[in-house]
Amino acid sequence: MLLKGPVAAMIADVQAGRQSAVTLATAALQRAAEYDRIQPQAWIERFPDATVLARASAVDAALAGGARLALAGVTFAVKDNIDVAGLPTTAACPAFAYRPAASASVVARLEAAGAIVLGKTNLDQFATGLVGTRSPHGVPACVFNRDYVSGGSSSGSAVVVGAGVVPFALGTDTAGSGRVPAAINGLVGYKPTKGRWSTAGVVPACRSLDCVSVFTHTSSDAALIDAVCAGPDPSDIYSRTAPVAGPLAGAGLRCAIPRPDQLQFLGDAESAALFAQATARLVAAGAELVTVDIAPLSAAAQLLYSGPWVAERSVALEEMLARQPAAIHPVVRGIVEGGRRIAGTDTFRGLYALQGYLQQCAALYRDVDALFLPTAPTTYRIAEVLAEPLALNSNLGLYTNFVNLLDLCAIAVPAGYRRNGTGFGVSLIAPAWHDSALFGFASRFEASGPQLQTPPLDTGPAAHGIQLAVVGAHLSGMPLHWQLTSRGARPVAVTRTAAAYRLFAMAGTNPPKPALVRDDTAGAAIDVEVYELSAAAFGSFVAEVPPPLAIGTVTLADGSSVKGFVAEPRATAGATEITAWGSWRAWLASRT
Repeated sequence: MLLKGPVAAMIADVQAGRQSAVTLATAALQRAAEYDRIQPQAWIERFPDATVLARASAVDAALAGGARLALAGVTFAVKDNIDVAGLPTTAACPAFAYRPAASASVVARLEAAGAIVLGKTNLDQFATGLVGTRSPHGVPACVFNRDYVSGGSSSGSAVVVGAGVVPFALGTDTAGSGRVPAAINGLVGYKPTKGRWSTAGVVPACRSLDCVSVFTHTSSDAALIDAVCAGPDPSDIYSRTAPVAGPLAGAGLRCAIPRPDQLQFLGDAESAALFAQATARLVAAGAELVTVDIAPLSAAAQLLYSGPWVAERSVALEEMLARQPAAIHPVVRGIVEGGRRIAGTDTFRGLYALQGYLQQCAALYRDVDALFLPTAPTTYRIAEVLAEPLALNSNLGLYTNFVNLLDLCAIAVPAGYRRNGTGFGVSLIAPAWHDSALFGFASRFEASGPQLQTPPLDTGPAAHGIQLAVVGAHLSGMPLHWQLTSRGARPVAVTRTAAAYRLFAMAGTNPPKPALVRDDTAGAAIDVEVYELSAAAFGSFVAEVPPPLAIGTVTLADGSSVKGFVAEPRATAGATEITAWGSWRAWLASRT
């Protein structure tokens, strides 16, 4: 029995005449407006309501004229590294923005089927991350507990589906970006076989590995979207043609699970228990379990961020790195700059190693139909990720990073919720072109036990506190950061100022402190972290700021303004100008 999802329900309503595309679009616009109060940072840009309603009216007119549209009136969102005609593509980097002449191939196929785009969603900048914290537009959080990350890089797309704003959204998935946020937000995340869906019109991360993915509430809805999006595209050099007779789901299912010593949950006992329950549920669905050694898969995963594929990310951002490196999020910039140091010999060593892992992977799948794994071993608070951005990000990709390298397809499905409300998911992973089989396997898993009790959305009143940009000793991990955490400051974004500031290392301060000075003619963009404090906490914080520092107004890279550290002119007396370093952290690192 297939679990019917919102996409299928909307299609059925339109076909039966119970709903029109205009009524569906009107309801989606209302949901978007209501959820904006909770997480406006989920979106980067939306179409005006009038544009959405005009497109919905055109769908109704086409239906009245006898057109058959597979997705008539279904609204959706698109990650902002995928082109949508009429909206800029920014990849969450305002300096990178361009206006595409046409929509990406997958978007065009969906629109031709009658689906209606609401807008573009937030992401880890340039699709580099699994956390959702690397954007100048703010941090989309888990829809059930906003203290926790949403997962990334397709953070905004997962949030708007998880919150029920739209029934499906497009993401991308190179290392798990369409599966990790699905797990955390209680969704299905489907990552097709490489080349099954076109990536024409997608800003590349690792072009040879990138996939467009989709978030839905059920695997049957994901299959409906796949039926529209799948197919070769001559405009995509990595597009592939499916085998003439692809494998279909049969009655039996042999599933591989890791050896017990290879299952890591990083101290998260709840996740371990939820995976054990999910494994029992899989058996109840008729699966035969086979224990296998996943060491080759884990070794292959290491190639993605410690091998030559880092250089492929550098190729994708080559022009930005040369022209405007300061416009790139500091964590993302640090990753992609590392690719410049990879030699051609390193690339071939990596390719040879991968070929060996591919052989071992093929041998594994001779005995099983699919691999069954946790989608992510645990999850983290936003504050934890901002304080430790690289290691915790890597942890979330423990069971996802190898999939594209080894030419596998995958579907992540919900498998329970932790006491804090965050979702736990499991993934079924199969060889290339077994996508149809995965839909069948996932549907059997979904129907095998009692329906999961989804936690309520975290929809409490938005804090509406005061946002404060910090530039030096109050940054996460720095000596005075406790002055923020002790006041319950909520991390909002890691970003940069407008290109209008100079940075100085003041003389004689303990601990060392910088001075940020506005200079519209000789200034540059400087790394900052933005936090939100209650009015009372902000007031007590300001009272402790010693001269010649002060709290004023700081303009950010996206043109918005927040409160932040500024300095009196005397702060530069005897100081060392460090503007060229672009950040306090970079300057401190240069001294060690």
